[in-house]
Amino acid sequence: MNYATIKWTDIANGEGVRISLFVSGCTHRCKNCFNEIAWDFSYGQPFDEAIQNEIISNLDSTFIAGISLLGGEPLEPQNQEALYPFIKRIKELYPKKTIWCYTGFVLDEKSGDLREKHKNTDCTKALIGLFDVLVDGPYVEALHNIRLKFRGSSNQRVIDVQKTLQTGECVLYME
Repeated sequence: MNYATIKWTDIANGEGVRISLFVSGCTHRCKNCFNEIAWDFSYGQPFDEAIQNEIISNLDSTFIAGISLLGGEPLEPQNQEALYPFIKRIKELYPKKTIWCYTGFVLDEKSGDLREKHKNTDCTKALIGLFDVLVDGPYVEALHNIRLKFRGSSNQRVIDVQKTLQTGECVLYME
């Protein structure tokens, strides 16, 4: 997996000051995507052990609330395979840090997988189960609304993942 960029102190993509990891590769191709350059899976730098260790080290700062995964598309199958052990490691080292993920796919609340069945891998459910908040759904330009918090279009949901997985019903983190 490659990553397009990292924002080391981001306040736009989740609550508090966060590290935002923008992965490369996306098959959604949303019209007027804010990060079209990251559609290419080979764009950017390799997501190797050195950069993973640097992120983990920076998460140790008391003012960093957590990490946000964006793209590209973090839940493309090849990105899931690379992100799962990394996010699992973060959760083990920093259980109080929150993990947010932005995806153009849609969560199936009952199964904990993606509704787009062909995008599920052996680790999809486990990876999603590590998230605190999932912002799901493709960006739809016709539904764009600048007043929405932490999302670009009104079809997207800001989901409390843990409560949703416990109940099997979508529990919104915020309206």
